Parts: sequence; structure tokens; C-alpha cells
Amino acid sequence: MVSSTVSGRVRKRPEERREEILAAAADIALTEGLERITLRAVADRLGVRPGLITHYFPAAEDLVVAAFTRAATAERAELFPRVGAPTARLAHLVAGFESLDSWDLARLWMNARHLSRFSPALDDAVVAQERLNEAGLVEIIEQGIAAGEFAEVDPLGACTRILMAVDGQGAYVNNAHEARLDAGEHFVADVAEWTLGLRPGTLRTDATTTGAGAQHPSRP
Repeated sequence: MVSSTVSGRVRKRPEERREEILAAAADIALTEGLERITLRAVADRLGVRPGLITHYFPAAEDLVVAAFTRAATAERAELFPRVGAPTARLAHLVAGFESLDSWDLARLWMNARHLSRFSPALDDAVVAQERLNEAGLVEIIEQGIAAGEFAEVDPLGACTRILMAVDGQGAYVNNAHEARLDAGEHFVADVAEWTLGLRPGTLRTDATTTGAGAQHPSRP
């Protein structure tokens, strides 16, 4: 009788393994920073050998770029609803940007923009994701103008102002203190309302009723 040994390791399909690697790398990016993504760090997190990671991502930079792209894409899918009235869609977007849940992503964007100075590949990825975010917001603004919900403004110019407010708010995520958080709690909403000619408080009210908001991080 011929005996056989069955390995306890399950061989995964290439697409499953690649997604597993990307998910681990994206989690490191969000919780520790893009600098902490190494082939060994991802391998240790997954309990595999670094050579397996190299098979899918020969260079650590490739994995860093892919992890950032994955996280930014997931953010866009969550924040940019495809259906609903323009004002409600914008309120959902603003509430997401102002919520505590967005802080890790704000740190990631700040981190990526800094490191992109030294990595042309990451710079290309950052620019590509910025353009996709711009396109999504411009679409909402154009629909709001067409529906008579927003003032007649330049859609791209309005989009730029709103995203600058998002970036300005995100600049404080690493050194925020309660007084500053209180003063800027609805900064993005205020800028969006001013830019689009909406009644003050419109986006705050809609965000509350849609349940898209989150508690202010300085409050219990």
C-alpha cells in the first residue's frame, strides 16, 4: 500500500492570492503608512514567504502603488453614491469626508502626496485617483445645476474649492486638538454650501437625515 501525505496548505487561485496581498498591503497603508509596506511586512501578515509576494509584485514600489490605488478606489465607491438627488448625494459625500471614519484615508492621501515627490509611479497613481474624484464630484455638481438645486457655477471650479476644503481639513489629522476640531467640524459642508449657493445648514441637515454622518471625534 502506498501512503500519501496531504499538505495542509491550500493553493489559492492567482487572482485570490493577489487580492489577499493587496488587502493586507492596503491595511498596512491605512494603519501604519505607505512607508511600512515591504514585501516582508506583507508576507509576515499573511503568514507566507516573501518570495510569494515577489511573485506577484517584484518590487516593493509596485505594491505600494497598488495598495494606494486600492484604498483610494474603495474610498470613492463608498463616498460617491451613483443614485439619488444631487443635494442628497453631495450631503452623503460631505458627511463621509467630515466623519471620523475618513481620518485614516486623509492620512493616507497626505502620506501619498508626500512620497509621490520621490516616486514617479506613485505620483502618476495619485494624479489618476485625483482626476477620478474630480470627475465624480463634477458629475454631481453638473446634475445639481441642471436640476436647479445648485447655483449656476463653473462645475470644475466649484469642485476644486470643495476638494481644497477636504484637503485643508485633512492637513490637521495628525496634530488636531479639540478646539480646532470644534471650529472646523463642518468646514467642508460650509464651503460646499457657499460654493454652490445652498442655504447654510442644508448639507448638515441632509447628512443627518440620511445617516451618512459620524460622531465628532472629540465627543463621546
